[in-house]
Amino acid sequence: MRLQLVHETRYDYAPAVRSAQHIAHLRPADGGQQALLRHSLEISPEPAQRSESTDVFGNLRTFFSLPSPHESLCVVARSVVETRAAAQPDHEMAWEDARERLRYHRASRYDPATEFAFASPYVPRHADFMAYALPSFPPGRGLLEAATHLMQRVHDEFEYVPAATDAGTPALEALQLRKGVCQDFAHVMIGCLRSLGLPARYVSGYLLTEPPPGQPRLVGADASHAWVSVYLPGAEGPGQWTALDPTNRRAPGEDYVVLATGRDYSDVSPVRGVLHGGANHSLSVAVTVSPAG
Repeated sequence: MRLQLVHETRYDYAPAVRSAQHIAHLRPADGGQQALLRHSLEISPEPAQRSESTDVFGNLRTFFSLPSPHESLCVVARSVVETRAAAQPDHEMAWEDARERLRYHRASRYDPATEFAFASPYVPRHADFMAYALPSFPPGRGLLEAATHLMQRVHDEFEYVPAATDAGTPALEALQLRKGVCQDFAHVMIGCLRSLGLPARYVSGYLLTEPPPGQPRLVGADASHAWVSVYLPGAEGPGQWTALDPTNRRAPGEDYVVLATGRDYSDVSPVRGVLHGGANHSLSVAVTVSPAG
């Protein structure tokens, strides 16, 4: 499926910001089930300095600085991507065996996925996450089957309420509230998996804004979205990352676009920065994902 994306972020400041430095994760991923065909990033006012680099997770990010006073900032990302459905895993091992495979043993082969089994700024490993996860992980159940069951429970037992949390809400607080948005659902599920010793990643991206006729409109289709990627170790050699979306109770397909991947939201927030001045600000974000002609 070929999709075109427009992601517009606008800040208005009062009083004016004297100077600012920002990092943007707004370039869609290129690889795997997704090919990036075109991308542009428009920034107003024009930055005095701008550069691109790849972060430790493989995401391309843009740094820009605005050393002069400004009352607003507008960042517009335009992209065209081609997506395809993910390949199904060719095997499934019990979740305990998967955990043991990834546990450190002397002289064992290093698997980079193990880095995503540790705590991160928004997602600690905690007994409360483990307690919530265990009903989905009885002894001997396949890892993907168990993770899918956990995804379904988060969807069914949590309420989607935008005003209940904000971008800085810790995952443990969202677990206690049993409500939030896609970011919270993803953080809770990641916390559950990691607390069992299983690697899980936070994926930011987009959904097709208007689905094909006869299909329901997905939650989060008019904004940035977030979901989870769980690691399935291979029978021999490297394993496979498989995506699950607890907000919409499904596996992402061709109607999903991956923007960036990290440990949690703090690694991949679309735009963040350091400001001098501008004590108050308002933020507006508009996202449109549509079939490309």
